[in-house]
Amino acid sequence: MKIDAKGKTLGRLASQIAKILQGKHRADYDPSKEEDEVVEVINVKEMKITGKKFKNKLYFFHSGYLGHEKKIPLEKIWEKDPGKVLKMAVYGMLPKNKLRKKRIKRLKILS
Repeated sequence: MKIDAKGKTLGRLASQIAKILQGKHRADYDPSKEEDEVVEVINVKEMKITGKKFKNKLYFFHSGYLGHEKKIPLEKIWEKDPGKVLKMAVYGMLPKNKLRKKRIKRLKILS
């Protein structure tokens, strides 16, 4: 399934993609069953981010060692790779179970 991200809001788009990856849009939905539908997203650079999130939202990364916590603003991640922002949003919206990694692999961000 192809989705055009042009003019769409980050969170609403991410929740729509998460539902498709889970298979909730199908009539024969089963939470334990892994669907085989691939989601391709185009025009990610033209996606909207509302409010002051672009400058104020922080992503936390931790290596596991004491004092090795990184706080990176959304703006810096967006400059390097806007697709990574969308991928992290979708990953956070998927259920936290064994199928999560398999489902996120079916998300293809084309540009």
